[in-house]
Amino acid sequence: MPTPPAALTALYAWARKGRNGDANVSKSAVVVKFSAVSVEVVHWNPSKPVLPGALGRLSASWTRPVNNFGDLLGPILVDRLLEHFGLNTGESSTSARLVAVGSIMKLTRPNDVVWGAGINGKSMSVGAGRHLDVRAVRGPLTRDLLLSAGAAVPQVYGDPALLWSKFWPRDFYTGGPTSELSPYAVVPNFHDWAAWRREKHAINPRQQPHHVIRQIARSEFVCGSSLHGVIIAESFGIPARLIVSSTEPEFKYSDYYRGTGRPTFKPARSLDEALEMGGEPSPEWDDWSLLKAFPIDLWQGPFAARNWQDTTYGR
Repeated sequence: MPTPPAALTALYAWARKGRNGDANVSKSAVVVKFSAVSVEVVHWNPSKPVLPGALGRLSASWTRPVNNFGDLLGPILVDRLLEHFGLNTGESSTSARLVAVGSIMKLTRPNDVVWGAGINGKSMSVGAGRHLDVRAVRGPLTRDLLLSAGAAVPQVYGDPALLWSKFWPRDFYTGGPTSELSPYAVVPNFHDWAAWRREKHAINPRQQPHHVIRQIARSEFVCGSSLHGVIIAESFGIPARLIVSSTEPEFKYSDYYRGTGRPTFKPARSLDEALEMGGEPSPEWDDWSLLKAFPIDLWQGPFAARNWQDTTYGR
């Protein structure tokens, strides 16, 4: 395993490659695994009744996980980041949990570490509030609510899924620039899926995450009410446009767009309108600030964290 300075040198060289990512990522990385993560990475994936309505309530033992792809990205991304930079994933220096990716602030407990998570809008709960160790949040709306609760929150914004293409570049999914692409894809929020399932280009967000992302990567334009459908597309540099959700409040979308320098974002009201409008302007955000806010100290202690900060600030 590299020492912290060696890992940081590799990180710096990688970050300088820009947004196209590392074209030499091993294809074995597509395997979803969480074995390397010795710190619990909080994510939302409850079990729900298989049957709808009253039948589901009567047969409560027949359940299955929701498996919404966007809610599963946090553990996958953290595992890949640790593996890629040779960090000590077998040991943890703390019992704290990591809350990364998704609108899961209400799930937090005292002493949890927050890296890029946000508030949903259905619930405005900040969870453990002032008892959190916040390194970054999804956007300024989440930050304002945490500050009101007494938490210390740096002005470091961004959903960590925006870093996706650094580890799995678009070519990894498409097979190269000459591959045939779909003209567009619609990725609805999983609550909106029933209204979109008959659309030819709709992607079911409750499929295996890399399968969903492969379909996004193979599209020339992406739209829909799935926030992480938009985020993954924008990570790849694919034009994307939000379509208003019939089930989700605007808060989390506004939080994301404001955190990426686009407070005047305009969601479409329909597929036709989204296709006519095209993509929003590209995100304006500091990927390096988000990356250096990653809580390496959860795995390698405060000494490693000081080295991480000293090296990144001195770049």
